[in-house]
Amino acid sequence: MLELDSVTHRYGDGDGDERADPAVDGVSLTVPDGQFLVLCGSNGSGKSTLVRHLNGLLEPDSGRVLVDGVDASDDPVAARTTVGMAFQDPRDQFVAATVGGDVRFGPENLGLGHGEIDRRAERALSAVGLDGREDDRIETLSGGERERLAVAGALAMEPAYLVLDEPFTGLDAPARDRLLDRLRDLHADGTGLIVVTHDLRDLLGDAERVVCLDDGVVVVDADPAEAVDDLPEYGIRVPDGFERA
Repeated sequence: MLELDSVTHRYGDGDGDERADPAVDGVSLTVPDGQFLVLCGSNGSGKSTLVRHLNGLLEPDSGRVLVDGVDASDDPVAARTTVGMAFQDPRDQFVAATVGGDVRFGPENLGLGHGEIDRRAERALSAVGLDGREDDRIETLSGGERERLAVAGALAMEPAYLVLDEPFTGLDAPARDRLLDRLRDLHADGTGLIVVTHDLRDLLGDAERVVCLDDGVVVVDADPAEAVDDLPEYGIRVPDGFERA
């Protein structure tokens, strides 16, 4: 279970000791094991800041974050093993020179056998349309391909909770479908999913819960059929044809 208890986070505004308005302002959420949650909101709403607390990449100014009952700030290594994460800007995530080396790095550090590492890497790269590119050097990849590789690295870890920040950026339709299929398989196997996105296409039918942030505050927290009536107020476009409650 993931628990956020009155989490507030501010970034310094550069004016001496003054502090900017909170990027996340007193957010409390509980995410049960295995839940498929979509986290949405307009640009600057605090989505990325919020999820970076889930594996200790950021520490709250106040409040706390518990990962399976353990404070993420006290044991960030355990939090990062339990909560896999891929961001839209992956520049700081890569640890190897090649596509295959990078996606294999995480499973190798879990001490898995070669066969299992190969299986995870192949499946993860296929899910984002990078299969057959194992020997490509990361420096030669386009920006969109690097984003896809970051997602593949998170998928290969097969964590208990997987957080993906705008994972469909740079994906063509076939790659998007493959990634959605992989997320559905993971959810069916019990993996908790948090997908951060402004693009709700193809997600609402699978998601169990929608949370919307606005100015760092939770303004919607409901199942998809109930949430869609309130989302347009916060600049979130609901896909045509989605059945409302």
